[in-house]
Amino acid sequence: MNKSELIKTLAEETNIPVEDATLVVNTFIDNMKDALIAGDRVEIQCSGRVTTQAIDDYSGPHPLPGESVHVNSKRTPFFRAVKELKEYLNDQ
Repeated sequence: MNKSELIKTLAEETNIPVEDATLVVNTFIDNMKDALIAGDRVEIQCSGRVTTQAIDDYSGPHPLPGESVHVNSKRTPFFRAVKELKEYLNDQ
């Protein structure tokens, strides 16, 4: 499911206009981004939690010339599913 499908489903299941569903989804995503940037974790009951993980500087191969290239440190989002979601997926 992509963002537009989520908006459409939300609008249909709650009988709200697509514009309102778009506002809800965008607000959720923006707040999730803000929380992750602030170093907080986002936890969604019965689904999982999203945190950030730090990746240190490293050297990796450049795909064309095969030479080594330096990659700066960065943060990346990390999702961990809760036990209930894992069990649900494996029972289907």
